[in-house]
Amino acid sequence: QVRLTENGGGSVQPGGSLTLSCAASLGPFSRCQMAWFRQAPGKKREGVAIIDRDGKTTYSESVKGRFTISRDTVSAESTLSLQMNNLNTEDTGMYYCGVARKYFACAVLDLRDPASVAHWGQGTQVTVAS
Repeated sequence: QVRLTENGGGSVQPGGSLTLSCAASLGPFSRCQMAWFRQAPGKKREGVAIIDRDGKTTYSESVKGRFTISRDTVSAESTLSLQMNNLNTEDTGMYYCGVARKYFACAVLDLRDPASVAHWGQGTQVTVAS
């Protein structure tokens, strides 16, 4: 059974930093891609960053150069992190970690398609305001 639990959200002023973490129990899907998505009030969920089992990362244009996704280990129990620097008000939203799988195999994540994520955590709120 896959379980994802995010924490680390909070309120920060523009220009500030936060680090989010996601405690992941992945069972047989430990080598699957993992990602961070976010959703602002009244907007669709959007992809932020992806990391694959080899450590290759992909970022949305809006966060490239400011956010860093990382994972401590490719194992059934691991922690996914998102270091967020130089935050601005447009970064406000609920942040979710996710993992992609299809049936009993890994699937490919797409930052443009939240439906590519098979499992979500409950989310952690990030608010950027002066």
